[in-house]
Amino acid sequence: MKKIIITIDGYSSCGKSTLARQLASQLNYLYIDSGAMYRAITLYFIQHRIEYSDHVEVKNALASIHLEFVHNQISGYSDMFLNDENVEQLIREMLVAEKVSEVAAIRAVREFAVAQQQKMGEQSGIVMDGRDIGTVVFPHAELKIFMTADPAIRVERRFKELYAKNPNITLHEVKENLELRDYIDANREVSPLRRADDAIILDNSQLNMQEQLDLVMQWVEDAIMAHSS
Repeated sequence: MKKIIITIDGYSSCGKSTLARQLASQLNYLYIDSGAMYRAITLYFIQHRIEYSDHVEVKNALASIHLEFVHNQISGYSDMFLNDENVEQLIREMLVAEKVSEVAAIRAVREFAVAQQQKMGEQSGIVMDGRDIGTVVFPHAELKIFMTADPAIRVERRFKELYAKNPNITLHEVKENLELRDYIDANREVSPLRRADDAIILDNSQLNMQEQLDLVMQWVEDAIMAHSS
């Protein structure tokens, strides 16, 4: 059966990564978490106190960054490695979440990440999620999905995820962080978050994971059929 490229874009805390992992597992495709790449870059910038507005400093920092996905035999997924160190847990912390949209808006950072993502996707049979995958990274992907959900539901999902790691986190903090990330993602100068003209909208506000997966798998089958002729 023909293998295709599937892109999943959308807002924070819509479950893009969860769906992408499920699809990759079901289809035996490679899953590439573009968000983890931006988070790892952000972590490096924080650790090395990189001044975002200093173009030379940013360029030098990027030259020192090596990103790699390494399969985790326990979880069955790929972990993000930054300069040969597993940073999968560190990049999910609130400190990184608060800065990642700002770092991802930097032109040099996006060019650096997009070049790596396109190289990873030279072969078909991949699922990649992010903010600009269907519009910039793979504009000719056979199936493009744009995920969204009711803002209140997104805040609740994100709060539950973060509360498990940090019981001191408040719903208000999470709401403010999501609203800020949405604004930055949608209004940045380089590769802003937007739906590709040919992307299918997936509003999962009222869908459980199995219902969502079943629906998208039908879209995948339709896309494969459409591009096999």
